[in-house]
Amino acid sequence: MAAKKLSAKARVAARKQRDKWKNKRWFTIRAPRHPWNFKRIGETLGETDEHIMSRIYEMTQQEFSGDFTKMHVLLRFRVTEVVGQDALTTFVGHAHQSDHTRRQIRRYRGKIDDVVDVVTTDGYLVRLKPLMITERRCQTSVKQAMRAKCAEVIRAHAAKSNYSKLQEAMLGGDLETDIRNAIKAIYPCRNIVIRKSQLLQIGVITEKGPTLDEIHSEESRKEAELNAKRAAALAEAGVVSEDEPVEGDLLAAAEAMESISEKEEVAPAAEKAAKPAKAAKAAAKPAKAAAKPAKAAAKPAKAAAKPAKAAAKPAKAAKAAAKPAKAAAKPAKAAKAAAKPAKAAESEADLMKLKKDELVEKAKAAGVATSGTKADIVARLLE
Repeated sequence: MAAKKLSAKARVAARKQRDKWKNKRWFTIRAPRHPWNFKRIGETLGETDEHIMSRIYEMTQQEFSGDFTKMHVLLRFRVTEVVGQDALTTFVGHAHQSDHTRRQIRRYRGKIDDVVDVVTTDGYLVRLKPLMITERRCQTSVKQAMRAKCAEVIRAHAAKSNYSKLQEAMLGGDLETDIRNAIKAIYPCRNIVIRKSQLLQIGVITEKGPTLDEIHSEESRKEAELNAKRAAALAEAGVVSEDEPVEGDLLAAAEAMESISEKEEVAPAAEKAAKPAKAAKAAAKPAKAAAKPAKAAAKPAKAAAKPAKAAAKPAKAAKAAAKPAKAAAKPAKAAKAAAKPAKAAESEADLMKLKKDELVEKAKAAGVATSGTKADIVARLLE
């Protein structure tokens, strides 16, 4: 079957069709200025600036701050502005993963939920959802009192904090600690968390703090310093790096090397301070050399002492010859010592064969007390 021929219009349309992926580029996603100073948190693909506006970026708090105990907390950032290759965001809320929340709830425990809307000092309207889990089941009146106290603490905290401070207290655990301290007088709680937050309305945006250009210069300085240290380590090891330096980075690398050179200037000063100690060691060497003749003079005295030691050897040989006689005398002593318990045992057996009246007479004759049993009297006689 012959292939179907394309019309002229179809061929023109096919030539005009372009690959959309070739026009896409990477944007760096940055956290808000307050309280995180435009921290770099991720990257995203987009064709134009309008394509990534209002895009939601999610990440765990463990990835954000490095705290592994917060791996179940999801943070949400919305892109609100694009400056060059940087996508600036606003923190729009967080949430605990549902499976983690379900694991906290068990039989015979109480669960208390609430929804609290607060307004910060800079006009941000935020909705917070606290979760309280009690050790045991409690009455409805107790739950209502705990819910009211929790809402009071949250509103009081938000009334004296701006949005950035509220984020730090909410994600850092300070707000949860305040709630726990207020509620423990009502009923003991096993766990208290802000399980979810949501930004409902944006307030006044402050322009104070570091600018994006300052953050870029700081990042480039740190990167150049790291590259300079890496190059110095490779040069010491004798490894040739395949990456050649770019001309535009020479100035930044030179600035980074200034801090390294300042550290290296400390080493010559330490060497100068060590020179007096070396001189003292050199002065001590003649004293050691003078001590050598004294040692050499002491050698003839040691040689003269050797005949006296040789004369003492026959006396030692006589002592060694006396040792077998002492060793032969030891078995006789051991036999005598073994004979004593036998005599004691025989006398005790003979005494036990006697009647008690006879034992009493013997005890009186020996001047020993006659009270007690036969064994007591025999023991006193044998003492």
